[in-house]
Amino acid sequence: MHVARYGKLSGKEFDNTRAKHIIEAVRLPTFPNSMFATEQNCWFIRKVVCWRAAASIAWAVLLLPPITAVFVIFSRFSLLHPIQTISECLSLLMSASAIFSFILLCGVILMVGFLNLEYYTVIPTIACSKIALLGQLLHPRQFVSSLVHCIMGIIVAWCCAVTIGGRYETLCYPCTQSDGSPQMCLNEYHLILLLAGAFVGLSHSLLAVIYNLNYVSFHTVQQYKYLHFKGSLPLVIKCSTTQALYFIRNYIVVYFFLGYIPKAWICKTLSLHLNSSAHPLDSVAGLLDLSLLYHLWISASFLLFTWYITVLLFRIFITEGCSFPVQSSFTEDAHQCLPKVLTDKQPMILKFLALHDLALLSQHSPSRRYEVFSLSQPGGHPHNWNAISKECLSLLADLTQRLVAYHDTVATNGRAKSLSTGSERKTSSESSVMSGTDEPNSPRPTLLMRTPASVFARSIVGGPQSPLTAPFTPDIDSPFASPALRRLTAPVQQCSPWYGTVQSPHIMRRAPKLWSTSTDSQVGGSWPPSPTSVSSPKQESSKPSLLTQFLQNRKEQVKHFLAKRVLIMYLFNKLPEASSQALFADSQAHIWALEGLSYLVQASFSEDQFGVVQTTLPSILSCMLVLQEAVDRHFKLPHASSKPVRSTSSMEDSSYKTLRFALRATLKTAIYRITTTFGDHLKAVQMSAEHRKRLQQFLEYKE
Repeated sequence: MHVARYGKLSGKEFDNTRAKHIIEAVRLPTFPNSMFATEQNCWFIRKVVCWRAAASIAWAVLLLPPITAVFVIFSRFSLLHPIQTISECLSLLMSASAIFSFILLCGVILMVGFLNLEYYTVIPTIACSKIALLGQLLHPRQFVSSLVHCIMGIIVAWCCAVTIGGRYETLCYPCTQSDGSPQMCLNEYHLILLLAGAFVGLSHSLLAVIYNLNYVSFHTVQQYKYLHFKGSLPLVIKCSTTQALYFIRNYIVVYFFLGYIPKAWICKTLSLHLNSSAHPLDSVAGLLDLSLLYHLWISASFLLFTWYITVLLFRIFITEGCSFPVQSSFTEDAHQCLPKVLTDKQPMILKFLALHDLALLSQHSPSRRYEVFSLSQPGGHPHNWNAISKECLSLLADLTQRLVAYHDTVATNGRAKSLSTGSERKTSSESSVMSGTDEPNSPRPTLLMRTPASVFARSIVGGPQSPLTAPFTPDIDSPFASPALRRLTAPVQQCSPWYGTVQSPHIMRRAPKLWSTSTDSQVGGSWPPSPTSVSSPKQESSKPSLLTQFLQNRKEQVKHFLAKRVLIMYLFNKLPEASSQALFADSQAHIWALEGLSYLVQASFSEDQFGVVQTTLPSILSCMLVLQEAVDRHFKLPHASSKPVRSTSSMEDSSYKTLRFALRATLKTAIYRITTTFGDHLKAVQMSAEHRKRLQQFLEYKE
C-alpha cells in the first residue's frame, strides 16, 4: 500500500508526504457544526488570529502589576510623608485584598480582550446620517456590549475603592440615630465611585461606536512590536487622562441631578439609611470636594488606561504582517497559498493581510515574484498570475462601479433609482402593452426605459461589511423624502395628460445623464401611440378599495407632516462627508492591489521570461484609467476634496477618513510606474482611443 501511494516520490519527498499523512491520521476529529469545522475557511482564525489575540491579552496581563503599582502610588501619595506613603503602598500590594483585586482585574482584561476579538473590524462602519448612528447605538449587539462594559467598570471601580481605602473602602458603615440606637448607613463615597465606573464604562462603549475604536488599521511602515508600543504609549497616557477628565465632568453633572435615584434604590434594597449628619454628595457642597474629584479622576484614568493598553496591544499583534506561500507542493495546503487566499471573502482580516503580503512581495522579493510569473507543470499555464491579477482587477472594477453609481445618483438627485424602481413596478403592465404591439410595423415605446440593477447592487468583495451604494441613494419611499423629489420621480399615470409627452425642457436636457445605458431607440422617428387605445381590463379589476386609498392618503399626510419638522430632517438628512468616507472605507485593499499590480507589471519588464503579464496588460491599464477617471469625477463633487481634522486627544484611528486621498495618490503613482517602465512600448498595446489619449498624458508627464 505504501509503495502504491508513495512510489513516484523521491526519498525526501516520501518522508515529508508520509509524515503529513501520519499527522492527518492522528488528528482529532472536528465537529461539523462548530465554528472551526471547515479548515479551509477558518484555518487562519484558529491558527493565527486567536493566537495573536491571546498574545496581546497575555502581555496586557503582564503589564497590569506595574500599572496597578503606579495607580496605588498616585492614589495614596502624600507630599508631607513620602517615605511613609511608599511603605504603606508596598504593604498594601502584598495584602490579600490587593491580590483578590488583581485577580478581578485580570478577569476584566480577559473580557476586554475577548470583546476586542469579537467586535474588531478592518472596514469601519460609517453612519451616513444621524438616524443611522442612533440605530447603531441602539442595536441589541451594542446594548450587550454596553451592559458588559458597565459591569466591568463597576468591578474596576470596586478594586480602586478597596485600593484607595479610607472612606471609599466599604459600601456601608455603622452609625447612630438621633435617639442613640445603632444602624447601618450608606457610604455615599463608595457608591459614587462604583457609579463612576459604570458611567465611564458606558461612555467608553458608546464612544467606541461613534469613533470606530474597534477599527483596526494597517500602518504604511511596519514596525517591530516593541517600538510600535513604545511610540504609542505617550498617546495612550494622554488619551486616558484627558478622556477621564471629560467623563468625570459629565458624570458629576448627571449625579448632581439624578444621584438621588440610585441612593434611594440602594437604601431600599439593602435596608440601609442615610446619615443625616453627613453632607449629601449630590449637592454643590458635596461635589466640590477636591479629594473626591481627584480620586474619581485617577480611578477613571486607571480604568481607561488598562482598557486602552489592551486595545493597543491587540491592534499591534493583529496587524502584524503575514507571509503566504505563492504555491505549495502539497494539495492539502493549497488553500493557504496566496492566490487562493486572495479570493476568500471571509474573514476580511485574511484578505487584507494577503493583499499586504502581495504589495510587499511585488516590491522586495524577486524569488517570490518568479513564482508568480512561473508556469504550471504540466500544462504550462500561468495560474498564479491569472488568479492574482483577476482578483486585483475585480477589486478595482468593483470600486469603479461604486464610484460611477454614486456619482450618477448624486448628479441626478436620486431620480435614476426611482425611475428604475417605477419601471420595475410597471413590468406587468408594460408586458401587456407590448404584447398588443408585437406587429413588425408597430412602433416600440421609448419611454419604458430601465436603469440596470447592477448599478445599485451590493458589492460582493467585502461581504456584509463592505460599503454599499445603497446608503448613498436617496430613498424615495422613505417617509422623509422631499415632496418635490417624489413628484419628479413618481411614475406618470396613464390617465395623466402628461403621459407620453415631455414635461419640461430641463428634463429633456438631463435625459442623457439619467439613461446613459442602452435604451430602446425610436422606430421610424415617431412617438408611441397613446396608451388609451390599449385596453387594460386587469388594471380596472385591480383598482384599490376605498379603505386602501384612505390609509394611503393618511400615510402620505404623515410623511408630509414629518418632512416639515426640523428635527426630523436633521436626523434623516444625509451627511456628504460621511457618504464619501463610507464609499472609500475599504480602500486600503484597493491601495495594496494597485501597488501589487503596478510593481509586478514593472518587474515583468525584466523578470517575466514567459510573457504572462503581457496578456493582461491591456486590461490592467484600462482598469486603472477607468478608475482614475471615476476618482477624478468624485473629487469634483462637494465635500469630497475637504480633508478632515485628525483628533489627537482620543484613541480614534481616523486614517479611514483620508483613504480616498491615499487611493488617488497611489493610483496616479501606479500608472506612472508602468508608463515610465515601458515607455513607448505601450503604444503597441491595444486599447480604446479614449484610453490611449489618457495614457499619452501620463507618458508626457502632463497628468
